Amino acid sequence: MKKLMILGGSRYAIPVINKAHELGCYVITCDYLPDNIAHKFSDEYCNVSIVDKDAVLNAARRLEIDGITSFACDPGVVTASYVADKMNLPTCGPYESVCILQNKNLFRRFLSENGFNVPKSKAFKDYSEIGNEIADMHFPIIVKPTDSAGSKGVTRLDDLSKLKDAFDHALSFSRSREVIIEEFITQKGYSSDSDSFSVDGRMELTSFSSQRFDKKADNPYVPAAFSWPSSISNDNQEILKKEIQRLITLLGMQTSIYNIETRESVDGIPYIMECSPRGGGNRLAECLEYATGLKLIENVVRASMGMPLVKMEYKQSSGYIAEVIIHSIRSGIFDSLWISDSIKQFVIEEDLWVTAGDTIGSFSAANESLGTIIFRFDDESVMREVLDNIDEYIKVVLKTENR
Repeated sequence: MKKLMILGGSRYAIPVINKAHELGCYVITCDYLPDNIAHKFSDEYCNVSIVDKDAVLNAARRLEIDGITSFACDPGVVTASYVADKMNLPTCGPYESVCILQNKNLFRRFLSENGFNVPKSKAFKDYSEIGNEIADMHFPIIVKPTDSAGSKGVTRLDDLSKLKDAFDHALSFSRSREVIIEEFITQKGYSSDSDSFSVDGRMELTSFSSQRFDKKADNPYVPAAFSWPSSISNDNQEILKKEIQRLITLLGMQTSIYNIETRESVDGIPYIMECSPRGGGNRLAECLEYATGLKLIENVVRASMGMPLVKMEYKQSSGYIAEVIIHSIRSGIFDSLWISDSIKQFVIEEDLWVTAGDTIGSFSAANESLGTIIFRFDDESVMREVLDNIDEYIKVVLKTENR
């Protein structure tokens, strides 16, 4: 039985584990948190930090794995590529290219050097280095770690009065102890965060979503809802498709799923903001399977194991797919989830991760998510009405609160 190692143990790995089992694979999950939920579904658990490349490599050699992936687990992407490279296992592309894609500073520099649209940005290891280095940037600006995931450590500033606080906050979430400061690109409509897939270096699926945020949340940059199709203009979607293809060609990427963030600015310029060779969190690949019929998760497993892929046959779903990330804007004791009767007809899947009596945190990062709800609407205007006024239709009820 061939062995697949999956880095990370979050619940987003569970569909990958299940699919690997269907394909006859023995699954080893790996991280330093033995109580993570995905380990309950794998065949074996390996306790080692997924950011320690050589420790994971040693474990992979000892366990004689045949493939490795870091699905929806940003910290493990570089390690998975490193192990695949060292063991001559199936890989998404060159290790050096993966390192570029996974580091915001390296990625911005690569985009700039190769003529892509890119916001002004500079990275710093120490606050004292900044000085006048950002004097030519226009406000607002974003301060964030170069290498964190889940929107952790991100601050938007409209002036420099709180720059030191923002820098220290970002630095606290950076494994490499590096912070990037860049101009904030104000989007027209909604930004996009969606998954895509390449086969032998050719983009077989490039998708765009409408990504929504909760302005009342502790961190207003954590995605709170997604819907398909995207608000990005058709012309700019076509430009972005070509630019994404150019990007992966320049980097020599091969067969992989990607989580790609894009944005159309208010002045009509399309930007590639992020492009990570992994599945996105928030069950984006599963939502896209509803929307397109493409077997993205199965092909992630097959690509990681060097198996023939399922043909990427796009089948447009009827209706409009949307996903809401269940969350609370306050911490407390969870009581229940209220969903208005008026929208229950549109729910095709509800996945609640907490039970009454659980202590929950406020929505400060993606790891404070409480579950997901996936919808299919027949009318796009109805979908927009629900998502734009979601507090009227869905409510996380805490103990002592009333609906």
